[in-house]
Amino acid sequence: MVDMGALRDAVGDWAAGGPGGPAGELAGRLRVRTAVLLEGASDLAAVEALAVRRGRDLAAEGVCVVPMGGAMNIARYAALLGPPGLGLRLVGLCDEREWPFYERGLDRAGAPRQGFFVCVADLEDELIRALGPARVEEIIGAEGDLRAWQTFVRQPAQHGRSMDGMLRRFLGTKKGRKIRYGRLLVEALEPARVPGPLDELLAAL
Repeated sequence: MVDMGALRDAVGDWAAGGPGGPAGELAGRLRVRTAVLLEGASDLAAVEALAVRRGRDLAAEGVCVVPMGGAMNIARYAALLGPPGLGLRLVGLCDEREWPFYERGLDRAGAPRQGFFVCVADLEDELIRALGPARVEEIIGAEGDLRAWQTFVRQPAQHGRSMDGMLRRFLGTKKGRKIRYGRLLVEALEPARVPGPLDELLAAL
């Protein structure tokens, strides 16, 4: 049975220079109407976790969530999936510092900027601030990463850095950790504490 994972793979191949036919065919078979463009896999994990918490089946709703492998790829993905390509409605998240790339990429593709929501630093920063450092440390401990975290904070390079900043940096120090915690931090949120950009993205779908 074809699923959104197959479509994501086909879109990734297309963006890397492969043929667009398979992506177009899969999008049609899955009745996709909206593509959610995200910078990376940790953002994907967070968005999918929040959708599950809210009882949303994004695939059934015709929504494909696509990690682009970095903000610099926005122009390429917007062109492939937006008006010049498959003609899908585009929405997404981005980091504040990357917004100028998004503006140029969306404009070049003739896609509206409406539906793209900006995180102050990045989504991990938004989640850490929403939960608070103490709660994030509890989650780190529950996941068996407390010793690694304690070793990390003692490193000279971390001296003078804020607790929020150290937590954000820690999540990116090991391959796969940001993805795992992207889901875990969302699952730990109180319903009223979902960061604005993430909450607004889900509401826009």
